[in-house]
Amino acid sequence: MRSRAGSSLLGVGAIILAAGLVGAGCGGDDESALTGESAAPDAAAFPDPAGRTLEQIAADEGVESDLVVAPAGQVFQKGQNRLGFGVFTVERVAVADAEIAIYAAPPNKPAVGPFPASVESLDVGAAFRSRSTAADPDAAKVVYGSDVDFDGKGEWRLLALVKQPDGSFTYTAAPSAVVGRFPKVPQPGEKAPVIETLTGDDVGGDLVKIDTRQPPSTMHEDNFAEVVGKEPIVLLFATPALCSSRVCGPVVDIAEEVKSERGDEAAFIMQEIYKDNMVDKGLRGQVEAYNLPSEPWLFVIDTDGNISTAIEGAFSKGELEAALDQVTAG
Repeated sequence: MRSRAGSSLLGVGAIILAAGLVGAGCGGDDESALTGESAAPDAAAFPDPAGRTLEQIAADEGVESDLVVAPAGQVFQKGQNRLGFGVFTVERVAVADAEIAIYAAPPNKPAVGPFPASVESLDVGAAFRSRSTAADPDAAKVVYGSDVDFDGKGEWRLLALVKQPDGSFTYTAAPSAVVGRFPKVPQPGEKAPVIETLTGDDVGGDLVKIDTRQPPSTMHEDNFAEVVGKEPIVLLFATPALCSSRVCGPVVDIAEEVKSERGDEAAFIMQEIYKDNMVDKGLRGQVEAYNLPSEPWLFVIDTDGNISTAIEGAFSKGELEAALDQVTAG
């Protein structure tokens, strides 16, 4: 993939592929295991850093794991961050049931943690599963998520401890997070940039011009500029057919399902990424207005036009509903 300067966005799939992995799934009778979810394990079940560096924790607590942890994002700010990631074997098989906690530290500094990870399902009811997602064998099915606290800017190295059934641990290093690398991406608490989003009426009802999902989503009823500051908004930047992450399709399906249940509580708007839905033509102006370096992105915005929740990469139905609850009476 080209960098943002080359008018193309990077998704988690590109990060995973760079590590030599894809979310292929287990297949066969094990396929259902990839659509489940579980709460984060108790932090007390993992070792206390006790002033140790990541290297010391790894040396003290176990042996190197055969699992690979692939982060689902690259935008991190000082403070608490949602760190989404996928877990895979070296044989390129997605793992959906690992008990994992993340530890983080600047280079050669004492680590903070543990930050246990939940497992969030990306599955939806059959009525909301698009042909785009159903036809993609590599579409993501779960995402792990940890709430990680970075107390300063710069490089933070990451270590994952994996709890084994016998109570022992294995470890695996994850790519570093660079805190503050993308300061222009809108964050919770900030005013949402006001953008014009095309509606079905703007394209004469030909939704394929503004939506690469098959079939197109129903999230093109409102122009963002006309509803911001008047009602809550679920704004989803995604491109189901062109998404490098294999995540856009599943999250648009999730938003469709939530809209079907709670569409009277907020305006749901899905914004495509590329001009004329062609990568070579560059980014749409709406994407540039939000300074997004990757896809997909979810922004949930309150009635004052302030960003309440921002999620890079994959999110579950439960996470979207929780974000919606924060800006509604739900």
